[in-house]
Amino acid sequence: MIDVCLLGTGGMMPLPNRYLTALMVRYNGKQILVDCGEGTQVAMKKRGWSAKPIDMILLTHFHADHVSGLPGLLLTMGNADRREPLLIAGPRGVERVVNSLRVICQELPFEIRFRELAAPEEELALPEEPDLHIRAFKVRHSVPCYGYSFCLDRAGRFHPDKALALDIPKPFWGRLQKGETIETEDRVLTPDMVLGPPRRGILLTYCTDTRPCDSIVKAARNADLFICEGMYGEDDKLDKAREKRHMTFREAAELGREAQPERMWLTHYSPSMVRAEEFQPLVRSICSVCETCRDGRTLTLRFPEDGD
Repeated sequence: MIDVCLLGTGGMMPLPNRYLTALMVRYNGKQILVDCGEGTQVAMKKRGWSAKPIDMILLTHFHADHVSGLPGLLLTMGNADRREPLLIAGPRGVERVVNSLRVICQELPFEIRFRELAAPEEELALPEEPDLHIRAFKVRHSVPCYGYSFCLDRAGRFHPDKALALDIPKPFWGRLQKGETIETEDRVLTPDMVLGPPRRGILLTYCTDTRPCDSIVKAARNADLFICEGMYGEDDKLDKAREKRHMTFREAAELGREAQPERMWLTHYSPSMVRAEEFQPLVRSICSVCETCRDGRTLTLRFPEDGD
């Protein structure tokens, strides 16, 4: 399962009840932070989470409302005596940008490693978690910007009757279930000998600061949860959305209608939007699973019970 929390849903500037953009993804004891706007640490504290065990930070782009909380977060991690290396990934230039921000937090007791993204689509890996794939995809903003999909694979169902028929010793069963190939003195045992076809896994897709584009629909197709920016609620702000390379609620909901996710959340609201929930009827009329969200919205994504 994957735990998801919208730590902040604001764009441009923080408000008393709305922090700037940040998303926490938790899987199997690992923590991945997507963006780090001002207020991210406070939002994490409200959830009872520590910054120290963050394994990876993914930056969509380098506008201040997505990275302004980073120096303080790194200092907090260092003050907690973190020693393990930290991976920070983002568009080309991520190392230069982060090191510039580190002018005010130079002494850290841990190494920062960087991954620069340049291609239209790239894949990242979370150390020691081969089943979780992170896919970065380019979107359309005023500067290079990426969305991210988190794909959790699920192996086929284990068939003990096949294992017994093939006379596979029981001590090997668990290893085969985990995808391991085993060589014995007289033969090679492979997972496909005892597993059914791969089952449907979990897909989480997140994008913000973008105009509508095909790469978003492709990434979010049939997602269990699709989180998408909705900067402006009013239809008469379409021209402004086009100028700033953002989306209206209507445009975001139309992407959801095309991508057909199980659930859809809107985020990254303009400071001028006081009550995003007032636009709920509008977005639901376009995409029935689309919801407006507030800071702290949390969900646990679980494997579907497919009965196979």
